[in-house]
Amino acid sequence: MIALPPVLQRLQAALHPLAAIPEGAPWNLDEIADLLHAATVPAAVLVGLVPRERGVTVLLTRRTDALRHHAGQVSFPGGRIELSDADARAAAYRETGEEIGLAPPQLAPLGWLDPLATVTGFKVLPLVAAVAPDYIARPDPREVAEVFEVPLDYLMTAANLRSVELDWRGRPRTVLEFVDRGMPGQRIWGATASILFNLRQRLENA
Repeated sequence: MIALPPVLQRLQAALHPLAAIPEGAPWNLDEIADLLHAATVPAAVLVGLVPRERGVTVLLTRRTDALRHHAGQVSFPGGRIELSDADARAAAYRETGEEIGLAPPQLAPLGWLDPLATVTGFKVLPLVAAVAPDYIARPDPREVAEVFEVPLDYLMTAANLRSVELDWRGRPRTVLEFVDRGMPGQRIWGATASILFNLRQRLENA
């Protein structure tokens, strides 16, 4: 049993309920529709929140440089939903176990964020869950180069997030990126930053 501090109880109330997996269109589809060249592939990630004495932190990974999709990028544990998965929650749990060694008893699911589309063709369902603070990460070196935590307060502070213009396959695009203010030298941007932005939006509108 994972004790939920007040901030996680408030956050839980801002999420889609566990029993109501959101099935609508991705919230950011209009922003990237012209960049999608293939049908979206269903995927799920786990947004892990760790209740620490100093405050809640967010569990993140840095992917290895050899992966086909999002190589070297900071991301949440997760991946495509397989036919063998009962649902998106099962997929998020399976991928988290495979990538960083967390087992279901170490997780307390809280609810869902809104679906997100990626330029690589995935429709991602983010499952938010509390993580037992005594967990020990066991990253699969084939997929994960590093596991680390970032304070939730930092990631929920609007001033720490900015929009960046870049060129994507010959087309201009605006992406979100967290500024480096006391961070552990990691670049948190793209889909990961967008998922965290969606979390902040839901908290602000709850």
